[in-house]
Amino acid sequence: LIMTSGNIADQPIIGDNQEALEKLSRIADFFLLYNRDIFNRCDDSVLKIINGDSVFFRRARGYVPHPIILDFKLKEVLALGGELKNTISFSKEKYVFLSQYLGDLKSVETLNFLKRSMVSLKKMFRTNPEIIACDLHPDYLSTKYAEEIGAKRGLKVVKVQHHYAHIVSCMAENNIKDKVIGVAYDGTGYGDDGNIWGGEFLLCDFKKYSRAGHLKYYPLPGGDKAIVEPWRMAYSYLYSIYGPKAKMLDIDFTRRTDYGKSSIIEKMIDKKINSPLTSSCGRLFDAASSLIGVRDEISYEGQAAMELESFCASGIKESYKFRIYKEGEEFIIDPQEIFIDIIKDLKEGIDKKVMAAKFHNTVAEFTLNLCGKIRENSGINKVDLSGGVFQNRFLTEKIISLLEKDDFQVYIQRKVPPNDGGISLGQAVVAGS
Repeated sequence: LIMTSGNIADQPIIGDNQEALEKLSRIADFFLLYNRDIFNRCDDSVLKIINGDSVFFRRARGYVPHPIILDFKLKEVLALGGELKNTISFSKEKYVFLSQYLGDLKSVETLNFLKRSMVSLKKMFRTNPEIIACDLHPDYLSTKYAEEIGAKRGLKVVKVQHHYAHIVSCMAENNIKDKVIGVAYDGTGYGDDGNIWGGEFLLCDFKKYSRAGHLKYYPLPGGDKAIVEPWRMAYSYLYSIYGPKAKMLDIDFTRRTDYGKSSIIEKMIDKKINSPLTSSCGRLFDAASSLIGVRDEISYEGQAAMELESFCASGIKESYKFRIYKEGEEFIIDPQEIFIDIIKDLKEGIDKKVMAAKFHNTVAEFTLNLCGKIRENSGINKVDLSGGVFQNRFLTEKIISLLEKDDFQVYIQRKVPPNDGGISLGQAVVAGS
């Protein structure tokens, strides 16, 4: 028997008997119904032990609506979160009340669930928001709804950059008001320059932030299509190094990849057709996973990176080369040499498990290296880690170990998820400070 809460993929849990019978009749063989109505739908909470303590992947049943308690007061804010793993937050005095995990905000059903949750939490905690906070991305449903509420009620709308919200979320739950070096590693976030950010080093407090460094931009051929087909990002890196000769490399990756599709990717990159620039660390993991031979296509978010982590051999000390240089006021991490070294390992027949570990070691090392350069320039010694990539236990524990050995004070998230389920907290604090 497989017995589970009823919902269609990427949509909220169904909380009504009749709706369940109508929507799930082609999926479920039997229904266990009850005459007691569900007042508030709530998913299971999901946690993982990282560095000896629990980290939320999903904060819901059993933890919501327990507030995040701050040691400073905020204005009353309604923060509508982002798109993926959406949560909303209400701030009131020293408390921030996060909703349960609502799901990916890509459908009318999830938006309606958000609206109902908003009404329920507002009534429960008797809040009267004077500010609406949301993501900077203009096309998110949460952003559009924030603008709608602001216009209807005459409220101020504060748009908070995605990765800034990640770092402030970590600062808030750790009650840090000093300026920090924020390392935000995730898959996607709308940047100030209109590009897709995701491998970010920020200097920030609750009032402002500046971008101190980031992963070098590379094209994301196909946009969202490249997220479900990681081989596209791998080929983007190879094409940047070898040009059209990338198709002729004598490695298993090119033998698996369709020649015609690779040629199309090249044309998309050359003509800048649906190939936005990205600095995403999540996409870097996708590319490495595909090139090493772990996962070329995915069926759920983060699959390629998660499987790459699961491959990591223990006890490996080696890493790959990388380059950090300065461009204006910002440091740039160029991972090109990582891929050159991986290709050498592939040709030498190095075990995938060893390559996976070496790749993780490299990401940890360039994180330490750049944090050190930023500390030299700024004198700041506190590092906050946030973003979905920090759900990776192997990487997170490695980064914490390296930073602490170099006398950094390191902070991670324990009370809210490091993924996008925590950014509504950051939005509320930025808008309410």
